[in-house]
Amino acid sequence: MSFTGDGRVSLQNIGKAYGSRRVLSGVSLDVLGGCCVAVVGANGSGKSTLLKIIAGLLRPTRGTVAIGDALDAATRRQLVGYCAPDLAMYPELTGAENLRFFADVRGESLSATEAKSRLDAVGLHGRGNDRVSAYSSGMRQRLRLAFALRGGDVPVLLLDEPSLALDAGGVRLVEAVITAQKKRGGVTILATNDEREATWADERFAVGTVH
Repeated sequence: MSFTGDGRVSLQNIGKAYGSRRVLSGVSLDVLGGCCVAVVGANGSGKSTLLKIIAGLLRPTRGTVAIGDALDAATRRQLVGYCAPDLAMYPELTGAENLRFFADVRGESLSATEAKSRLDAVGLHGRGNDRVSAYSSGMRQRLRLAFALRGGDVPVLLLDEPSLALDAGGVRLVEAVITAQKKRGGVTILATNDEREATWADERFAVGTVH
């Protein structure tokens, strides 16, 4: 399966197993810039696992992953914005402190002004100095989006159930984020079983089936 545009994510014969339990087998996929693909499949079919492999957070049992010419996981992590329900923030830190801490981990210098701008962009205006322990589940999801967007210039955006816990305004935000990413020529890969989210994609790719 191939998609048109600039830039590229390429998966070749990806497999992932945990002992005798096989989660993914023979997954091959090319996604070119300017496109959004929805990875769909039953619960436990490997959607989230596939996104973590692309992000460089999990090592595949076999196969290769490339973002452009980058094959190694460390380089891929610098090219990816990742948002997932299990992406944990530090509850004792504020929203802004979380963003700045994780930016430091990535080797990115993030000023207080830029952190505020990123929080404002996801609808957390005026809440950046509040501890994450006081955030609602929807606010935490918005914070995850701010983390993933990295200021709006990330080559590959990986979104796992991005509308989870969001209100109507938050859902519109996610749709706008995907639209903007496509216009910039970036890649978006969306793991979902939400039909509304799947309609934002240009193509669907089913895991848990033979390709």
